[in-house]
Amino acid sequence: MNSQSTAGFLGAVVAVIVLAAAFIYGPSPSQIRNPAQPAAAARAAPAAEAAPAAPAPRGPVIRDVPND
Repeated sequence: MNSQSTAGFLGAVVAVIVLAAAFIYGPSPSQIRNPAQPAAAARAAPAAEAAPAAPAPRGPVIRDVPND
């Protein structure tokens, strides 16, 4: 076997392993079509929307300093 055929064989083996892992650890088609609701969101009652926080100051604060 020369180096090109060896590399091709090893590349095919790695590709098969990656595809098998994707099928094993990936979501099933039923999970894709019907995503489950998170448990915390299903139990929590919808609360009133909180007021947005004050925006953070932008840039440095420049104050007038007297030249005494």
